[in-house]
Amino acid sequence: MAKENPMKQMKKKVYMDKYIYSGKHWSELKFYDHMMTDALIKHILGISRYGMSDAGEVFEVMGQMKSADEKDWALAWGGMAERLKRNAAASEGNGKKVSASSAYLRAASYYRFALASFSDADDPIIEEYTRESISCYRKYLGLSGYPGEVIEIPYENTVLSGYFYRSPVAGEKAPLMILTPGRDTLGEDTVWVYDEALKRGIHCIVVEGPGQGAVLRLKKIPFRKDWEKVVSPIIDYAVGISGIDMDRIALMGISFGGYLVPRAAAFEKRIKLCIANPGNISWGKSIGSALEMARKMPKALRPAMVDGLVGDYAWKHGVENNIDAVIRELGRYDNSDILDKLTCKTLVMDASADINPGEAKKFYDAIDCPKEYMLFDDETMGQTHTQMGCYASAAERLFDWIEDNL
Repeated sequence: MAKENPMKQMKKKVYMDKYIYSGKHWSELKFYDHMMTDALIKHILGISRYGMSDAGEVFEVMGQMKSADEKDWALAWGGMAERLKRNAAASEGNGKKVSASSAYLRAASYYRFALASFSDADDPIIEEYTRESISCYRKYLGLSGYPGEVIEIPYENTVLSGYFYRSPVAGEKAPLMILTPGRDTLGEDTVWVYDEALKRGIHCIVVEGPGQGAVLRLKKIPFRKDWEKVVSPIIDYAVGISGIDMDRIALMGISFGGYLVPRAAAFEKRIKLCIANPGNISWGKSIGSALEMARKMPKALRPAMVDGLVGDYAWKHGVENNIDAVIRELGRYDNSDILDKLTCKTLVMDASADINPGEAKKFYDAIDCPKEYMLFDDETMGQTHTQMGCYASAAERLFDWIEDNL
């Protein structure tokens, strides 16, 4: 076969480059004007590749939503979850375990999504949907054979519930990843990390800590800044699990978790790798400065979303529901004093369309341990905050690095 003319090849490449990059990048496309709601839709669509959502169901919920108000959001997702839970129960009753497990998994997701952007701490649907999500997810695990089991970590005068995922392709002694989710998404939402880890022979522990998931919604325990007090008990528990190489432990934090885990790694020296997605020196200052600007505005002129944000932060951080108390509390979330104590190898992930542009790079420049910086942009994809909606490309790049370093 004759080779294509080099000039023709060059013209084709120029044409294709112009075609590919002539329009908007996907991160610029918006489902909603509200930043949080838009990001959540991209996240929800992104985890469909793991069977946790289905595009048609997602668009159905969006179509049925009366408004983008958080209560309408919650009820729309809760309605879809209830429908799928009924379908799953019917399939289970008829002995159709595969269909039942699939529907239970999506029902668990939709109950979880209902609460991801819901801040009314006194509304009874918080407890109802939280319990339903947990119940449906555990039924999925029981029916599907997915290699996850419920664990309970002793923590102060209570326990932290989570999951241990055992890799079916791991060696006799395999590495362990411990995952810390963020403020708004819950433990199961880290599926794009733990599922990919399992395929590569890495065991995973996912635990929701204070201020997160069921710990906040059922136990009423708010966030704490000294996250090493949360991570060390998890590692203590891992000692008793067979097949874990305790010399190869990675700790990864996602979103607000990316701020929390460097402090834990600074004090917990059993951690070999720390992964901050994204890194941030002073998360509280980043958020607090925006609220400070809003506080100076006449109340009548403040954006409507400010009061909702203040209420959400007050609830999750356990302070009085007013803007001054929230700003003071957020000011405590500053890692400046522990940067020199971080000694393990650290990967700082960043995204060109992140909600706090430049903060991850500042964190990377400020730490003096063995380190690497990983930027996701329009070329590499995954350019949104924590790679929401583009998890395939993100996981491939992240785990190529993890396999080389863990």
